[in-house]
Amino acid sequence: MKVCTDACMLGAWFAEKIDSRTTILDIGSGTGLLMMMLAQKSGGNIHGIEINPSCFKQLRENISQNNWKERLQVFQGDVRSYSFTDRYDFIITNPPFFDNNLPSQTEEENIAKHSIHLTLQELIRVINKNLSSKGTFGILLPFDRCDYFNEMSEEQHFYLQDKLIIRHTDVHPFTRAILHYSRKREKNIAVIEMSIRENEGDRYTKEFVDLLKDYYLYL
Repeated sequence: MKVCTDACMLGAWFAEKIDSRTTILDIGSGTGLLMMMLAQKSGGNIHGIEINPSCFKQLRENISQNNWKERLQVFQGDVRSYSFTDRYDFIITNPPFFDNNLPSQTEEENIAKHSIHLTLQELIRVINKNLSSKGTFGILLPFDRCDYFNEMSEEQHFYLQDKLIIRHTDVHPFTRAILHYSRKREKNIAVIEMSIRENEGDRYTKEFVDLLKDYYLYL
């Protein structure tokens, strides 16, 4: 699977928030991008689970070739039925969320991008099962599915703590949201807006550069 800007923003956003977390789970690890981004800033033990055999093969290869490999561990399987040994302090996921879009060209992409094998309702139940009582989780979603997901989350007693909403430039509509949940209801929810590029030309915004500079070699 290709590395996309959305996923990089997800990893960078939470890497700054979880430095004190000791156990982390990445649901749907793909090729290991989020695991390695979190490991770069966090000292915790990071586990990942991936259902697709070809992705898992590359995932295992990728995490074995970095400075944090002793803290990284991966499992192949379906997260809905997998039995983890412990509950986690933090769970991160970039789930398949396209319910009604055109199917992708390959079965691997369909599993990764479309809610065929893992629905959002199932995902919340999995998170609830595997998250510690004081743990939090982070998720990337299309902007127009935020309210829908928030309603489902509250039914499972998860409450929004803060969110980052993303658009291509200031003149474009918001397209993605990075959401942070815990089991504690907050009175004030921080909402941060971010544009990826300046309105004129292809230059990245200062906010984007500040977020990704530790990961993008050319920023």
